[in-house]
Amino acid sequence: MKIKVLQENLAKALSISSRFASSRAQLPVLGNVLLKTKNNKLLVSATNLEISVSTSVGAKIDRQGEITVPARTIHDLISNLSPGTVSLIAEKEQLNISSANFSSTLAGMNSADFPPVPHKVGKAVLNLDIEDFTKACSQVLFSASTDETRPVLTGILLIFQPGKLHLVATDGFRLSQKVLKLSGVKKSPKKQSIILPKNALSELLRLTDDGEPIALSFKEGDSQAVFSVSSSVLASRVIEGEFPDFEKIIPKDTVYKVALDREELLRAVKLASVFARDAANVIKLTLLSDSIEVLAESSQSGNQKATVDAKVKGAGSKSGKELLK
Repeated sequence: MKIKVLQENLAKALSISSRFASSRAQLPVLGNVLLKTKNNKLLVSATNLEISVSTSVGAKIDRQGEITVPARTIHDLISNLSPGTVSLIAEKEQLNISSANFSSTLAGMNSADFPPVPHKVGKAVLNLDIEDFTKACSQVLFSASTDETRPVLTGILLIFQPGKLHLVATDGFRLSQKVLKLSGVKKSPKKQSIILPKNALSELLRLTDDGEPIALSFKEGDSQAVFSVSSSVLASRVIEGEFPDFEKIIPKDTVYKVALDREELLRAVKLASVFARDAANVIKLTLLSDSIEVLAESSQSGNQKATVDAKVKGAGSKSGKELLK
């Protein structure tokens, strides 16, 4: 392999891919990034066997080839070089890096040991509006569990229905659901669902910075979903298992409806958390006819009560009704 590439482009690609490399894995090659030429592009790829990424960079290709090198080492080297042209020459299992007034040789590994990483999204593609999808992810990701003893709850459930996409997350205590309308889809896909790791969607959000739509490819029976955004392709394994029947948990009828100022409620909750952190993080909400009381008690620190003005529909008396602890 013999190529020339701009330092700023290569540094950005390595910054992305190095997050997916795993130096603690049993396979040493997983701590490396794969540099592979394809047509007039340099593909920079990394994987931890759960999530993978491949980012394409424009380059002048003098000789095709591929090599894997330690992710952290090459990232630190390239990111600290001056802007300009960087020359990469791979011979056997060594990579020579040179630019103006700089030269270095890295010991690499045979690329044949590197796991397969998707470089394109595929044919069965569903295009998602980047703004709507990123907002939806941010509204459900916080509800996913971090307890690895129940892997299904550490993921996000994606349900594909004709014209709709449901995103659901729960940790057993809280539940979030967001429904996205799929506009511009001529042929609606049949209903199917997958569970993706929370980390995969979190990393996907970090790649979406230029307003381009997200392309998603997934076929029933496949073990991974592939996303394409900008110049990067992210692939994630699918979590096997049965997601809880969340639809039975969500109430069908609404007894109370409350309209209030979001910032005032957040301020009241933050004040209550000062005392709640000493009492299992319990905050009590009481609905009154025209307000909400936010209460917290601590046997060590004391107690507090804050009142937030609100429009409450369904409250039966001025004395209020305790709804949530």
